Amino acid sequence: MRTVLVTGPGGSGRTTVAAATALAEARRGRRTLLLSGEAGGVLGTAVGTEPRPVTDGLWAVRTDPGAHFRSELLAFQERGSALLDLLGARGLEDEELTELPGSEQSALLRALRDAAAGGWDVLVVDLPPVPDAIALLGLPEQLRRYLRRLVPAERQAARALRPVLAQLAGVPMPAQWLYDTAARWEAELAAVQGLIEDRNTTVRLVAEPGPAGEDALRTARLGLALYRADVDTLVANRVLPVVSGDPWLAGLQAQQDKALRGWHEEWARTAAVREAAHLGRDPRGLDDLAALDLPVGPPAPREPWGVVEGPAGDEGTLVWQLPLPGAVKEELHLVRRGDELVLTAGPFRRIVPLPSALRRCTVSGAGLTDGVLGVRFTPDPALWPRTH
Repeated sequence: MRTVLVTGPGGSGRTTVAAATALAEARRGRRTLLLSGEAGGVLGTAVGTEPRPVTDGLWAVRTDPGAHFRSELLAFQERGSALLDLLGARGLEDEELTELPGSEQSALLRALRDAAAGGWDVLVVDLPPVPDAIALLGLPEQLRRYLRRLVPAERQAARALRPVLAQLAGVPMPAQWLYDTAARWEAELAAVQGLIEDRNTTVRLVAEPGPAGEDALRTARLGLALYRADVDTLVANRVLPVVSGDPWLAGLQAQQDKALRGWHEEWARTAAVREAAHLGRDPRGLDDLAALDLPVGPPAPREPWGVVEGPAGDEGTLVWQLPLPGAVKEELHLVRRGDELVLTAGPFRRIVPLPSALRRCTVSGAGLTDGVLGVRFTPDPALWPRTH
């Protein structure tokens, strides 16, 4: 399945671009699903929480954070009923539940997992604006890390003692449902993370050409690179046509032209730059979406995070190269914690496991060159086998 994640600055038209992308693929004969968290959007408000046909080859589905939150909480409450009864807790009823902050992200992750098993040719996902989208892309990895710390797999062997402990204590032991729930969450999160990290999953960035768009793209590019999300297309949205002598419109058009020249030059090596014309109105309906004509291209080449030998004069060291386009030296921070590296780049932070070879080394320095962060490691003699 080809998956396209669409995001951009707020108000850039990402929902319209997502719908136009999905329609373009459907009209090319590919069975396509558009997944969105927007209540309305260019396709109207009729789209429900189950995939519904929009036109030949195109289905759409909208997440419902409230329904997802209620079903998850009630299911969790039912599985933990023995413990709740032991504590004398009163159960919650469906009609008294309202979703909490974070329900939107949880519902979208579940919808992504469900869509991955739907047999679609193309999945187009209308993500939130850039900062929230990047946080969402990193959420499965982050939650899995929390689960491993809070419910370690090696302690699950204690489940074998549960029947004995229950008899001795005279009360049901909650370990079973806890571990079962953790295992279910782990499997679901792993499936979503696998979809996000798949080579056939790419990001389509949307921005209006101009100074504000340039600043937002710089931040977005850095955050997406930190989470290794490949940008295959940058859509310059609402591009004005060649204008008449009106000085106000001419100024806007000149500003867009300048930004577009810079985008074509900056992104030429890693992503396609597509221009979506301003229609003179807000797009509504399939005809307007078809006029934008935004089909999906091939997956973008992924820049590897590779370990190489140190340069001449620095023999014996290993360098972990992490491409981070848009990074600024003053905004980079590194902390090693055991077998992990806490990497902060601008407003984003990710905890990444070290490659096995580097776990037997100590960090000896770092440098940023042409958008590539190089972290130097020196082998620890106490951990590396000696050669004679």
